[in-house]
Amino acid sequence: MAKFTDQNTRLTRRGVVTGVAVVGSATGLAACGSGEEEGSPASENQPSSAAAEPSSAAKSSAGGDSGGVSVAASKVPMGGGFIDEKNKIVVTQPAKGEFKAFSAVCPHQGCVVDQVKDNEIGCPCHASTFDGSTGERTGGPAKKGLDAKKATVDGDQITVS
Repeated sequence: MAKFTDQNTRLTRRGVVTGVAVVGSATGLAACGSGEEEGSPASENQPSSAAAEPSSAAKSSAGGDSGGVSVAASKVPMGGGFIDEKNKIVVTQPAKGEFKAFSAVCPHQGCVVDQVKDNEIGCPCHASTFDGSTGERTGGPAKKGLDAKKATVDGDQITVS
């Protein structure tokens, strides 16, 4: 059995710095692989979006026949939108009473969009932007727009399918 002395178990400054560098590199690589990028805009630096917890403003449709998600129209501001992260949908209102729905998954690397402002949908990972009326790409590294969904309005409820 090996006998360890204080010299063998003592941490050195070089050992600590090397360990921190290795862990930091691994964390950066993991973030890049998950669709996030070091230096991407922090959510607190982004303008406030209309995103909220799905349980407070959106719910799955009862019965499951339609397979849709129901969103209260009052939660979708004109020129803005509502993002349901759980169901990965975004509902916009480009003009009064006109509602559009799209997949909230950015086609670039699969991040969920995090804001809708001035009729523009934004992705936090690499700054791709999309038109809130059409879902078409307006900027960033994404090569295509957001997938369109069907939005059906019934009173104050919008069903997205």
